[in-house]
Amino acid sequence: MSKTKVVVTGIGMVTACGNGKEASWAAVKAGKTGIGRITKFDCSRCTSQVAGEVKDFDAYAEANGLLDRKAARHMAQFTRYAVAAAVEAWRDAGYTEENKPDMDRVGTLIGNGVGGLDVTGDAYKTLFDRGPDRLSPLAVPELIPNEAAGNVAIALGAKGPSQVVVTACASSTDSLGFALDMIRAGRADVMIAGGTEAAILEFCVGGFMKMKALSTKFNETPEKACRPFNADRDGFVMGEGSAVLILESEEHAKARNANIYCELAGYGATCDAYHITAPDPSAEGAIKAIKIALADADVSDLTTVDYINAHGTSTHLNDQMETKAFKVIFGDEQAKKINVSSTKSMTGHLLGGTGAVEAAFCALAIKEGFCPPTINYENPDLNVDVEKGEVPLDLNYTPNQGVARDIKVALSTSLGFGGHNGVLVFKKA
Repeated sequence: MSKTKVVVTGIGMVTACGNGKEASWAAVKAGKTGIGRITKFDCSRCTSQVAGEVKDFDAYAEANGLLDRKAARHMAQFTRYAVAAAVEAWRDAGYTEENKPDMDRVGTLIGNGVGGLDVTGDAYKTLFDRGPDRLSPLAVPELIPNEAAGNVAIALGAKGPSQVVVTACASSTDSLGFALDMIRAGRADVMIAGGTEAAILEFCVGGFMKMKALSTKFNETPEKACRPFNADRDGFVMGEGSAVLILESEEHAKARNANIYCELAGYGATCDAYHITAPDPSAEGAIKAIKIALADADVSDLTTVDYINAHGTSTHLNDQMETKAFKVIFGDEQAKKINVSSTKSMTGHLLGGTGAVEAAFCALAIKEGFCPPTINYENPDLNVDVEKGEVPLDLNYTPNQGVARDIKVALSTSLGFGGHNGVLVFKKA
């Protein structure tokens, strides 16, 4: 496959930190969290009662013309988020009805983890209470995972390949990686790629709660609940929303004098083949994925890597393994010179949508020369079990305040249930 340069020309976002790219990025730059007490359902039966909820979305989407009101009534929430983010990204890339590319050469690739579980829940309730004859004829089309990609394509008129990737928390990172390959392979000129998730539901929270994966100690101070790399972290915090990036070949972008955020230069993916939920503590799979992505991006000088948006879930297993991976790849000394941050400390963990949000933050970080922080960083986790192969969590996690920095190369890492590891490499354009 050719190494056609692929660039990011548009970004759209819907997150707990804000509706739209500008609001989300401004909040994250300022270290302002979107995490609070759950309001989407009565969470009194749950031991974890905090989440990163999207706020005032309907009013925002309607005011900005991001969703067709009639069409939106027949979408699950994960699809609504994706369509709004995609329309914003499309506009941000400078495309209009009068000024658009060959739409037969425009593809969509939108990852997610669980699809329309809100619709699934409502449908089951109807089935149990009233019988199958009372089910909505659109229940299945609304809940299946490909409907986000399908509705994005319909909204924008994209007639190239339209696909979906479901690889747990690596879904949207893999979507962007596959979209990169799609352009390199000459199958599309432009790709509308990213991810989405809307899983703040009692079923999902309850399921993760029973796995003991969620934070439970900060229900009274929810803004403190997500604390990656801290000694007192006690689990991840659910988030929701979407991010969509417009990718196109550099030649295509320059021909139309497009604004370029950065280059999407490399992608790597592996599987731990170790455990259905836990990452391999040796970090072998993550290390290989990072190496593959760096090689794909032709990054041989590791001193050019200035920023890493880590998966950073605020769980012991992830934060320990991921820090180990960075130390193995870069060496202790060089790893400590890199600004690492987990923006999940502010957005929460968007499951299948998380990689796209973090990719968008990488693109914005490079464009603006600014590394966003890891907030709630108060108690470094330095006391580790060496016999278990653990390492001190002593990297520069960009604690509590973002910093200005010229970023030549940035990484975004996503590590999902099932052992899915996805890594993206971005370069300054």
